[in-house]
Amino acid sequence: MNTQIPLFDTPEISSVQDMLLQSARHFGKRRAVTDFNPTPISEATFEQLLQYVRTFGTALHNLGLKEHAHIAVIGENRVQWAITYLAAACYNYVIVPVDRNLGKTEVLNIIHESDAQAVVFSAGSASHFETTHQSLKKIRHYIHMDLPDPNGDFHSMKALMDAIPSGKLRDMPKVNPDALSIIVYTSGSLGRAKGVMLSQKNIATDLMGMVRMVRLYPEDRFLSVLPMHHTYECTCGFLCPLYKGCSVWFARSLKTVLEDLKQSQASIMLGVPLLYEKMYRNIRKGMKEKTVTRVLVPPMLSASKVLKRLGWSNAPKTLFKTLHEKFGGNIRLFIAGGAAPDPEIASGLRNLGFGFLQGYGLTETAPILTLNRLVAFKDEAAGLPLPGITLKIHEPDENGVGEILAKGDNVMLGYYKNESATKEAISDDGWFQTGDLGFIDKDGFLHISGRKKNVIIAANGKNVYPEELEDLLNRSKYILESMVYGEANSAYNEKIVAQIVVDGEALIARAEAKKVEITEEWVRKNIRAEIDKINKQLASFKRIQDFIIREEEFAKTTTQKIKRYMVGKDPRPITAEEH
Repeated sequence: MNTQIPLFDTPEISSVQDMLLQSARHFGKRRAVTDFNPTPISEATFEQLLQYVRTFGTALHNLGLKEHAHIAVIGENRVQWAITYLAAACYNYVIVPVDRNLGKTEVLNIIHESDAQAVVFSAGSASHFETTHQSLKKIRHYIHMDLPDPNGDFHSMKALMDAIPSGKLRDMPKVNPDALSIIVYTSGSLGRAKGVMLSQKNIATDLMGMVRMVRLYPEDRFLSVLPMHHTYECTCGFLCPLYKGCSVWFARSLKTVLEDLKQSQASIMLGVPLLYEKMYRNIRKGMKEKTVTRVLVPPMLSASKVLKRLGWSNAPKTLFKTLHEKFGGNIRLFIAGGAAPDPEIASGLRNLGFGFLQGYGLTETAPILTLNRLVAFKDEAAGLPLPGITLKIHEPDENGVGEILAKGDNVMLGYYKNESATKEAISDDGWFQTGDLGFIDKDGFLHISGRKKNVIIAANGKNVYPEELEDLLNRSKYILESMVYGEANSAYNEKIVAQIVVDGEALIARAEAKKVEITEEWVRKNIRAEIDKINKQLASFKRIQDFIIREEEFAKTTTQKIKRYMVGKDPRPITAEEH
């Protein structure tokens, strides 16, 4: 495979402030951001966005907040969230994005730990701050996005901005791209969250690297679905489109994605693998339920592949035009991150005419490290390193698998007020230890094997990566989600166990087709058969030995990763080999 394809040209930027100023100058009258939900500030062109940022930055300064003060922001994806983030970046404040789906105690802990002096929040999070003034002693200002006027201890964000005359806007101060600018608290899928310290240089480096690998056009429209407090959505789904003059449309909710895609005429959407898996399953299910479609789709798929090889790149989109219209008719690219998507889903969507790419990264790397390209990709790989990023594999085993280390200007400054964790994560010579295991193939593509902390030691002493087994399990139409782990079998090895959430809808359909009654034993028998099929594909030391059927779905982070540390171990697993 030719991976030496030229990179795209892009304007150099040194900071988020620099990016916004350049974009306002080049794309001034174009639409920048739009809310689908009704909000006090629901849309803005690039010129207007810069004006809003300058106005709110001036308002923050007038409240007495000095440069480098920490400001927390919590709320759903919306224009005012974007204004808050950009105002902090442009006026030398440190922004602390907080997950609005966390419980009240977790929210208050993060705000306290981050040393925030002000918090900007939407109505959905206001209840957290109504009776907590005593516990948040460092907070000097509570700024409500939705209040029309000040109310009690709450400032109104809109009223603060309306009070600033256009001729009294404060000039933006010079920012130090290397200084602390953002503190992002990780989702804590392995336990207590840590505050990742990022600079504007970290973000600018990642933005430039991404658009050198994937071409974006000012005509592109992004639908923002994932929560903006997460670095993946913030950098890739919010800042990146603004950098290239694209527009960002903030979806109402996950339930309204299809409607919002149509209304916005979006061409690009970022999602997590689970979103695309559900989307693809629904597409395939719909096709199978229609007799005409069921008969026509296989030859159409074959024809689209042949026509594409012959040079008609738009063949799949043309052949499946009706399907594309359900998504608004303009989708040119789905991008997956947050976890590795199933290669079958990626190729399946691509065969239906949807561009599909995946990347890999961590909050600590701002976040992207590798990315597939439309002209050079492998569905089973995490992609090629971004320009300026160096990867190496530490202590590879006989298969070339070892811990992935990364170095580049996108690597974080460290963990906030946690020097020991910083020293553990970043070596003296600047290599960041990702905690992920993987290998680099002959074409330079990175492949992820799994998390270092999740590895299972099999009876023969070899490593088993639970993520590999979970991918196979989750391909079953009767399995909604799964988690594989090792259970102590002796002092030297572990037994491989799977916890499974069944797809009730698929099992009901099977029971109706077979005209059988659904019982606990019948469900177990079907899941056991699925695991037996998977085990036949695996080397003996990788085989799933026990399984447990869960009644409830797993607790997940906002990027839909299972919180493995929260999963209890059932003392009475069902043996996979049992018949």
